[in-house]
Amino acid sequence: MCGIAGVLDLAQREAVSQPLLRRMAGALAHRGPDDEGYFLDGNLGLAHRRLAIIDPSPAGHQPMCSEDGQVVVSFNGTIYNYPELRALLQARGHVFASQCDTEVLVHGWEEWGADLVPRLNGHFAFAMWEARSRRLYLVRDRFGTKPLYYANLGGLWLFASEIKALLAHGALSARINHEALREYFTFQNLFRPHTLFENVQQMPPACIMSLDARRGISGVHCYWDYDFHHPDETMTLADATAETQRLMIQAVRRQLLSDVPVGAYLSGGMDSGSIVAIASRDLPRMPTFTCGWHLEGVAGAEAGFDERLSAEMMADTFHTEHYEQVIGAGDLKWALPQVVNHLEDLRLGMSYANFYIARLASKFVKVCLGGTGGDELFGGYPWRYYRASRALNRQEFLDDYFAYWQRIVPEEMQTRFFTGQARARMGQANLQEVLTTVFRQHNGLRFETPEDHIANSLYFECKTFLSGLLIIGDKLSMAHGLEERLPFLDNDLVEFAMRVPVRHKLSNIEQWKRQDENLTRKVDSYFAAHNDGKNVLRLGMEKFVPAEIRNRRKQGFSSPDESWYRGANLQLVRGILLHPRAMCHDLIARSEIERTLDEHCRQGVNHRLRIWSLLCFEMWLRAFFGQGAVGLELPQTCMAPSPARAA
Repeated sequence: MCGIAGVLDLAQREAVSQPLLRRMAGALAHRGPDDEGYFLDGNLGLAHRRLAIIDPSPAGHQPMCSEDGQVVVSFNGTIYNYPELRALLQARGHVFASQCDTEVLVHGWEEWGADLVPRLNGHFAFAMWEARSRRLYLVRDRFGTKPLYYANLGGLWLFASEIKALLAHGALSARINHEALREYFTFQNLFRPHTLFENVQQMPPACIMSLDARRGISGVHCYWDYDFHHPDETMTLADATAETQRLMIQAVRRQLLSDVPVGAYLSGGMDSGSIVAIASRDLPRMPTFTCGWHLEGVAGAEAGFDERLSAEMMADTFHTEHYEQVIGAGDLKWALPQVVNHLEDLRLGMSYANFYIARLASKFVKVCLGGTGGDELFGGYPWRYYRASRALNRQEFLDDYFAYWQRIVPEEMQTRFFTGQARARMGQANLQEVLTTVFRQHNGLRFETPEDHIANSLYFECKTFLSGLLIIGDKLSMAHGLEERLPFLDNDLVEFAMRVPVRHKLSNIEQWKRQDENLTRKVDSYFAAHNDGKNVLRLGMEKFVPAEIRNRRKQGFSSPDESWYRGANLQLVRGILLHPRAMCHDLIARSEIERTLDEHCRQGVNHRLRIWSLLCFEMWLRAFFGQGAVGLELPQTCMAPSPARAA
């Protein structure tokens, strides 16, 4: 688990220098505090910052070269099946000089070339250089667990684990991608591979990009995709339960592979509880970490957000060494600028708790297991599927889903929300078409039955919502030099989960079609009777996880900010967003910010997601375009080298 960066100048203007690479790698120092390394070959340069997890000896130094120097890799991640691949390569005559999983990439590339990539079970992003052919490959894992960004500046290719490293090169200037900004404030996410920075792209998951340094051409090949549309309809619930249990055990044990201490997040829910229940059998007194909330003055549903009691019960059951972080309203102010600095490319809802819990875990371990992916694979969001499951055809499904996923600023209010200056630069992209494009990446979609619609929803959420969660998880854990591993995103477990019929994940699907549309509060009445989801996982974990955890209603990992924005943090929010020199006023109408806060505070409208996005956007402008307005003190690492108003 590390940070990578590099330069390939296809125009061959001049040789790449080590001071330049050192500057780029310096922006990634938090990702790899244990070592740094560089490789130069004319117009190609690779940089690496190392977080030593497997074989932490100097033998794991990167960039790592083959014996003849013809294959060179700069690698971020972990290959969980590297022992099997290593044995296979040794049987074919390859000689290894280390115990590091990185070396499997070098010898594997010698043996199979790019055909190595589909064989890998792990989370990774790496740059592979073939010196003889003078071809560079940029590779990302199936699910997009590890980030990789790039910029093509007239044939000057820059790439890195984080955007800050691209900006550190000097050839790329920080400019706002206004089209992406509109997408973000609609969906609180980006559904296309662009970023909030103009000219910066995110490498899509499950893709290999090749760059030919001789002929100056490039190409992208996608080697895998999610497929929930070919379930095994002969699979019984008993068979699905048994295989889910077997593969969960296998996935967790695979990801315990480490030469440094391993712990786990323990939220009090089904997903993290399943992982800890299995892992604790192999790791006595395994460190576990829970985030809780100081709930004084918190009302409504948020009063039940603190899961510490459930987590403590599981920690006692599994005999873990348990640690807790309690967050109060006042903790937002300190964390917000740092969270935004590390996220760089904003995504989804309140995530400062992720920053705090990763910081706590990093004091005790270098590797932490998390439960991300369980909901997306096993159907953990039934209230979302209900929105579109009863559609009669493709267009109705897409209309319903587009209406649901406008999480922040609905399309009809964007004319007054954005300033004229901002709208003039946002283009005329059809936002529903942006959402629809996600589905067009898959050729086998059907839109005929509720089961089809749920399969479509699972596909969409893995491609978009899960992708956002993975960005948050990686960036905010690596901010503290902590490797986050996700057993639910094990190749074998994912492949099986996609083949499990929807009826084994969610029950009573036929009753979804019979819901009385004349019933008031019909969604609430539905969930009172059918709040299930992840049924096969619950059954598979029956012998591991206590019943009171398996049978709990789904509760996301969320902070009580609806209450805090109305009370303890109202002054902070107003001080940031309504400051006379707030930078966001160039792009977002101050009157709409005032309206949002008034509706939230005085009219009982829950705008917590919009307020969070506005706060993050303002801090993002200060971090990457200059300090601008006063209000929160930014770490020096947040500051752009030359302050400028956002354009």
